[in-house]
Amino acid sequence: MDVKIDESWKEQLKDEFNKDYFVKLTQFVRSEYQTKKIFPPAKLIFNAFDHTPFDKVKVVILGQDPYHNDGQANGLCFSVPDGIMPPPSLVNIFKEINKDLGSPIPKSGDLTRWADQGVLLLNATLTVQAHMAGSHQRKGWEAFTDAAIHKLAEERENLVFILWGAYAQKKAAFIDTNKHLVLKSVHPSPLSAHNGFFGNNHFSYTNKYLESKGITPIEW
Repeated sequence: MDVKIDESWKEQLKDEFNKDYFVKLTQFVRSEYQTKKIFPPAKLIFNAFDHTPFDKVKVVILGQDPYHNDGQANGLCFSVPDGIMPPPSLVNIFKEINKDLGSPIPKSGDLTRWADQGVLLLNATLTVQAHMAGSHQRKGWEAFTDAAIHKLAEERENLVFILWGAYAQKKAAFIDTNKHLVLKSVHPSPLSAHNGFFGNNHFSYTNKYLESKGITPIEW
């Protein structure tokens, strides 16, 4: 099956594309885009992979679902296109960066600049029906994105995995902490941010770890 995704990822994940679950997932997603309003725009489904090739990944941030309101989803978790107001979780992420590193809070919620520096902004589910959170969960995307995380955990070294919230933290089960740094806290959503997201210092910890391994830190 020909999947339009960055070549390095196409090579790493080639075994997935012909598996039954992925064939069924492709049929489901294609039909959804033809008959309903689905986010992100089809050409941005694999945006996270396209901006952050396999061998360029330094940090992995895991989200759950794309944003499901008009104009928000751009294929990178927590990110919105330039000109769209940052949603509450992203506002809290920016507040924590400001507190942790002293960086000014950016005007734009577009995190492409992180992706281009090696931050894989990966949602567990890569598509969603408009205004229906979770509508494409358990259709096969999770198996595909888990395969990507497995590959990174096994084939690469000295990565930082940032896991916010219970859902993301489940992925720690297959990440070797002798090879990688795993950072966990509650989710940045307004419901939980005050219970341990604010003050987690994940951005400075990430950069200290990268620098200790001789890797250029991220400009958050």
